[in-house]
Amino acid sequence: MRSTFVSYICWLLCFVGLCGIHRIYNGRVLTGLLWLFTGGLLLVGQLIDLFLIPGMVERGNTRARLDRLEGSPARV
Repeated sequence: MRSTFVSYICWLLCFVGLCGIHRIYNGRVLTGLLWLFTGGLLLVGQLIDLFLIPGMVERGNTRARLDRLEGSPARV
């Protein structure tokens, strides 16, 4: 299960040049890499994500619960 707190800590890594780590943590690898290579889409996307993180975490956790109920292999 993903944590909103950990996701916000990952979001803060942008201040040391690692934008997008919060997206990778929440299972959004492609956009996480895009954020990483574009500086969080010039920090605009990074700022928007500040408000989107709780929803990202909830969707990821819901998806993990559904996968577990269906017996599907766990997603990373």
